[in-house]
Formats: sequence, C-alpha cells, structure tokens
Amino acid sequence: MTGQIEKFLPCPTPESAPFWQGCRDHKLLLQYCAACGTHQFYPRIICANCMSQQLEWREASGRGTVETYSIVTRAVSDAYAADVPYVIALITLEEGPRMMSNVIGCDVESVKCGVAVEVVFEQWSAEITMPKFRPVAGHPAS
Repeated sequence: MTGQIEKFLPCPTPESAPFWQGCRDHKLLLQYCAACGTHQFYPRIICANCMSQQLEWREASGRGTVETYSIVTRAVSDAYAADVPYVIALITLEEGPRMMSNVIGCDVESVKCGVAVEVVFEQWSAEITMPKFRPVAGHPAS
C-alpha cells in the first residue's frame, strides 16, 4: 500500500465501455444515431432524441465551447487536494452533446463562458483514462 488516497474512478458499464476504451486510445467517442443523425452523451441503449436502437460509436472532433463553469477551491476529498484550484465546466461539443469535465492547462481565472476548448486525456489508472479539456491555442484563455 502506497498510502496515497485514490481518486474516485468511474465504473464502466456495458453501455459506456466503448467510450472508456476510446479514452484509453486517446479518442473521444460519442454515440451516433443512424436513424435521426444526432450524437449523444452520456451512453445509452437507445437514442434520447428518437428512441431508435440504431446507435453506433463515432470519433468526435474533440472540440467544444465552455457553456458554464465553476472554480473549485476546496477539494471534495484529500485525493483532490493537490489539484485545487481547478475548473469544472459544462462543455458543448461541436457535435452537439454536452459533457462535464475539467478545463486544464491554463490559469483557472482565465476560463470564461464561450472559451473554445479541445480534448486531452489524463490516465488515472490502468483501466481509466479521463477526458479533460484545454483552451484552444490562440484563444484568450490559452
């Protein structure tokens, strides 16, 4: 035992396993409905738009926009104490779905609504690689 406190890890389900495999491969995968042509996140067994089961996985652009955010200054547990302050943001992906994640690689005070971001990946364990976002180069927050 290392004495290090572990971060909370997501538990992949049969529906989300392709998403997590994509993250391990440094690809942001989204479900795409072949019946109505929409992307969705979080993974489900049917399309949230038209209820079709004609879902497939497609690689997303990995680009999006910060819709809203919060700067966390008090860690939820000791496992995250070294990370504060950090940004939790609701990101609208170019493909349409929204995803909650962290904005990293910049001063937390520079993050604002409307900031263009791109996905990066951070390995948390042998099984889990987390998608995070950083400001796009040349954007005011970068």
